[in-house]
Amino acid sequence: MKKRPFLLALLLAPFMAAAQPGVDRPQPRLPTEPLVIVTRDGTRHTFRTEMALSPDQQMVGMMFRSSMEPDEGMLFDWGAPRESSMWMRNTLISLDMVFIRADGRIHRIHERATPLSLATIDSRGPVRATLELQAGAAERFGLRVGDLVEHRIFGTAR
Repeated sequence: MKKRPFLLALLLAPFMAAAQPGVDRPQPRLPTEPLVIVTRDGTRHTFRTEMALSPDQQMVGMMFRSSMEPDEGMLFDWGAPRESSMWMRNTLISLDMVFIRADGRIHRIHERATPLSLATIDSRGPVRATLELQAGAAERFGLRVGDLVEHRIFGTAR
């Protein structure tokens, strides 16, 4: 009798292992925080950003999400400046990737990343965080290298 639950668990293990965020479905929405990007002309663009803080949250990111609102984003906080390499594996929507230095200034922008691509998108230098936005957001809002990102992790929040 005691063997049946064990046998059932053994048979179901491959299915249980596959049914997890990043493998076949998105992760639950993460806690959000406001983030503001101030462009060179002083225009302020406010976003609600999901905070990807743990390695597990960062590994899954936007995988399997089917949409992102124009005022939403996902902020990957690396904790300290480092090279950031991202990819679009299992990411169904195109994204703009904004690489942000520790001082809160935009270091690099990669626009319209190709969905489902395994190509790496590198920061090309140390950054404190990577912000993923809806594809086209950088162009639509006139974001540029050097623009200021106001958020608590950079010590620039108002």
